Amino acid sequence: MAEAAAPRPTAGAPVALAAAAVALLDRAPSWIYQLFFRIGLAFLFGYSGWNKLSRWENTLKLFRDIYKVPVLPPETAAVLTTSIEVTVPFLFLLGLGTRLAAAAAFAMTVVIQLFVVPKGYHVHALWLGPILYLLLRGPGILSLDHLIRRKHMGAR
Repeated sequence: MAEAAAPRPTAGAPVALAAAAVALLDRAPSWIYQLFFRIGLAFLFGYSGWNKLSRWENTLKLFRDIYKVPVLPPETAAVLTTSIEVTVPFLFLLGLGTRLAAAAAFAMTVVIQLFVVPKGYHVHALWLGPILYLLLRGPGILSLDHLIRRKHMGAR
């Protein structure tokens, strides 16, 4: 004889409310957070880049005296870093070349973490999460990348 299954306990109101909230959050379209990641990273890198540009002599001094980037001469490192920090925000805002921009931002952040500010891991981890997401998943449907992809590669 088969035993009767034990009755399942019913979920209380708090559990049902939590389940409904999770179900609602699960339905959030990915383009929302992809857009927020792009905007947030654009402001983060843009602010830093424009500060470097507006105080160029100070930037060069920092790269000569404090920021010890391996392999590159300080002037080259300053130009490369500033170029990335000024260009990447526009690409993120437009959603154009987003994965390439994210790759550049990722590489630069890793170099900063390893060689420039090794104790900044708590901040760099916050940057790398959204950067890595955009690198792996792309910019979302509110982007030029999406329009270009649809036109040249068909609907996805």
